Amino acid sequence: MILKTLAKLFICGALCCSVFFANAQVRVRKSASGFTRNPTLTFQGVKGSLALSAAINSMLKACGWFDVRSSGTTDYALHGVYSAGSLALELKQNGNAVARLTLKSAGSSERDMAKAAVDAILKKLFNIKGICRSRIAFCVDTGGKSKNIYTCDIDGANLKRITRSRNMCVEPEWMPDGKSLLYTRYNRASTDIIQTIPSRELSRIVAAYKGMNLGASSSPSGKYMALILSRDGQVDLYIKSLSGRARRRLTRNRAPEASPCWSPSGGSICYTSGSSGRPQLYIIPMAGGTPRHLPTIGREAVNPAWSAGNEIVYSAKLGKYYTIAILDLNGKKPGKVVIRADGDWESPSWAPDNRHIVCYRTYKGRSAIYLVDTWTGRFRPLLRIKNNASMPSWSNI
Repeated sequence: MILKTLAKLFICGALCCSVFFANAQVRVRKSASGFTRNPTLTFQGVKGSLALSAAINSMLKACGWFDVRSSGTTDYALHGVYSAGSLALELKQNGNAVARLTLKSAGSSERDMAKAAVDAILKKLFNIKGICRSRIAFCVDTGGKSKNIYTCDIDGANLKRITRSRNMCVEPEWMPDGKSLLYTRYNRASTDIIQTIPSRELSRIVAAYKGMNLGASSSPSGKYMALILSRDGQVDLYIKSLSGRARRRLTRNRAPEASPCWSPSGGSICYTSGSSGRPQLYIIPMAGGTPRHLPTIGREAVNPAWSAGNEIVYSAKLGKYYTIAILDLNGKKPGKVVIRADGDWESPSWAPDNRHIVCYRTYKGRSAIYLVDTWTGRFRPLLRIKNNASMPSWSNI
């Protein structure tokens, strides 16, 4: 049963895995009393494969659930052996084995094996959805007025260019299956919403109404998208079928709407509206109705993203900068500011673990993609490239 479950969750086709876990005490936790530290871990490498050892080390650091050290006394110690296409890992706590993991590859890369191994450890130790197989999409300034979509792994490696346009391709948003993206493409006198499958280099137009077609966000079911249209000169929120022409208008006012995102159940949509005279967050049922204003922090609130844990992360205008803030819709705690650092922090997107986010920071005239731990407020750049990067989206799988 364990083998079948892990195979479904972490292994695609060619990679098979078996795992044993003893009872282990884990010191990381998130509770009403706050955050207690990540467990420390010494990674002793993988004998027999320098490439696999480097990949696992990178994923352990990137996942954000361990403080990885090269030596010394730590909560956990991890080592492995690779031979004849098989990886055996052993995780120890206080000198005792608490996890043994075996993966056999039939053509899978070292990175695929590393992702599967670390995701399996995260699932068992912390009971979270693994994030190592997920991808991050974002925009890059590619010269002149052009912007294009790129993707990379959570450690910044495996960078790939998805679009090749002389105009702007912006606002990438992953579909729930993690296989395709929605994005906005600017034309000479209009904008379209495009769905693309990067692995197959296939694309199709899913919205091309007169005026603006912006900010597409897929429902959790993948059947609908929320988007912003200006069909009659007003910038309003709509829902449209992804497989047909059916659509529904949700707002109707002179103030512009922007940045829709869906609730975990798919029954409601959060979005930004200027109906109060300044940008604020509202929730409206998918079926339509009266929008509900959310009690956010700061003079302005924009770019919401809704987690599976029922928290909304957004950009809040505090002083002269936008920062990252979180509103807990469960009512267990008040809203909080995550980032207290100079620069504008915008377009947050949740990781599958409901702890980390990706966003972009504009500081001293430069924009770069950052990963942020919402529990600790720690942040780090995702990758280092010369061109400005913005508008990231983290896939759910």
